[in-house]
Amino acid sequence: MGFELLDVCFETISRLRPVVRTVERSDRDLARQIRRAASSVALNIGEAREREQRDRVHLIRIAHSSASEVRVALQVALAWGFLDLETVAPIDALLDRVGAMCWRLSGR
Repeated sequence: MGFELLDVCFETISRLRPVVRTVERSDRDLARQIRRAASSVALNIGEAREREQRDRVHLIRIAHSSASEVRVALQVALAWGFLDLETVAPIDALLDRVGAMCWRLSGR
């Protein structure tokens, strides 16, 4: 498993950093959830690189689910008015890429 997926995860986290700070001013719990879920994506992919077959697929699926969690959390922040669409759209595109890469790696 190559490094490209991890690179996209780290880019996503970097883009999320100011967004999390913005959300944190209005909803600390939601900001913490975004932070945890985004970290979970990268951590599970990192661990999956060292695993084999079923263990690897399981961790990749967890990473995919965590990426989905980040996307929904951003939509929640958008719905509450903490963020605007211009801020969320580029991050959503990165999360879409993460999800697609996870999907392919999990063999679905």
